[in-house]
Amino acid sequence: MADDDERRIADVGTLKALAHPLRMKLYRLLFVAEAATASQLAEQVDEVVSLVSYHLRKLAAHGLVEEAEPRSADARERWWQASSQGVSISGEDFRDAPEKAAAHLAASRLFLDQRAEMYRRYLDERAYWGPEWTEAAHDSESLLRLTPGELAALKKDLHELIKRYDDEGRAREAAGDTEGREHVAMHLYGFPFRV
Repeated sequence: MADDDERRIADVGTLKALAHPLRMKLYRLLFVAEAATASQLAEQVDEVVSLVSYHLRKLAAHGLVEEAEPRSADARERWWQASSQGVSISGEDFRDAPEKAAAHLAASRLFLDQRAEMYRRYLDERAYWGPEWTEAAHDSESLLRLTPGELAALKKDLHELIKRYDDEGRAREAAGDTEGREHVAMHLYGFPFRV
């Protein structure tokens, strides 16, 4: 990845580019794989290569993905990678106009649906992961009483903790500690509600 920082998406065009179901899947796959060709991605999403190539170019037009160094000797292959270490989207960037708020809502719902699908797939496949992974995996619900400032502080602390674990895991992997290492999705939601 060219940029070690997260990219903040603050414009509707880029948000809409990412908030397409297939494009978001492709972005996630590239992020996890670090680099892949349209052919490799097409196999994973069960789509034709031309369609995947089209959507990769759309993501690239908004700076979300970029061409990567070739990973094979085949000069015909075009390799792609995410252009940053993730993306962040804040509602505050989309509140000043109804069409922006609607785009943010639609994107948020798509991301939630895809995250839920990832977790449903894990639940369906849980028996195949073995006891170590099923005991380590978790879901939980905490019902807290917080102010907006306290929730913001909790969010910051959780992001820092997750980043620390990610950085340490990647460093260990780069040093050759790959035994038992898998991709792990961590989905956190913190939101107010009333009963």
